[in-house]
Amino acid sequence: MRRLRRAAALPLPLFLLALAATTTTKSTTAAAAAVAKAPAAAAPPAPPNVTAEMAKGGCKAFADLIAASPDASSTYQSAVEGGMTVFCPSDDAVRAFLPKYRNLSADGKAELLLFHAVPVHYSLGSLKSNNGPMNTLATDGAARNFNFTVQNQGDVVTIRTAAASGGAPPARVKSTAVDRDPLAIYVISAVVEPVELFKPAPAPTPAPAPAPAAADAPTKAGKAAARQSHAPPAVADAPGPDAEDNAAPVDQKDAKKSAAAGAPCDRWWLAGSLAAAVASALA
Repeated sequence: MRRLRRAAALPLPLFLLALAATTTTKSTTAAAAAVAKAPAAAAPPAPPNVTAEMAKGGCKAFADLIAASPDASSTYQSAVEGGMTVFCPSDDAVRAFLPKYRNLSADGKAELLLFHAVPVHYSLGSLKSNNGPMNTLATDGAARNFNFTVQNQGDVVTIRTAAASGGAPPARVKSTAVDRDPLAIYVISAVVEPVELFKPAPAPTPAPAPAPAAADAPTKAGKAAARQSHAPPAVADAPGPDAEDNAAPVDQKDAKKSAAAGAPCDRWWLAGSLAAAVASALA
């Protein structure tokens, strides 16, 4: 009542001004109280720690190699925010590959590690429906594309490259370590070798020509016939009736001379025989 009386005692403009100020102060106090009671907006979740997830899923050796490479480690952790799929070699596969890995340069080691991740999140179901080349975190233009090929046969997913690997089979997806968007990690059976760092596999040697069939081999009878066809003709035991006609010209001349020489002897012998016969008849 006293406030009202005091306000009534004030001139009308001042009374209205005081009333407006009081109302504004109450509204501001109420708004501040409402804001204080409202819950704070939830902060976005932190991206998953890629190497830690690898180590928990059975790829500790590969995770340690990534942690030891500053370029690979920073690239992995920054790429996971946009979605990533990692093909992580098992610990046994990494230990078997270490002699080759130690021979690479620092850049080559980082490229090999980045070669095992794809900048897209693939669930296991979507991975089984994909066949063909995939770009990796190591891809840098067309000259060094660092791609590998994913192939599916039933429930088996394999990863292949054109690099030589000592006759070893392609890397096969063995198990799933993590599959929560934005990160998927699949444990594979071998380290995947990019052709940009390792020599391409040699071209396959053509198969030798097949051996000839048994039917084509010469038989004993055929060999004997062949020998007879190439043998010299046998010498006749005696000349045939046409031997004199077939004789050489020199032989024919000799035969004529012998006949001419023997002809007078035959005539004298015949004449002697006749004379003897006449004499015996007259006696």
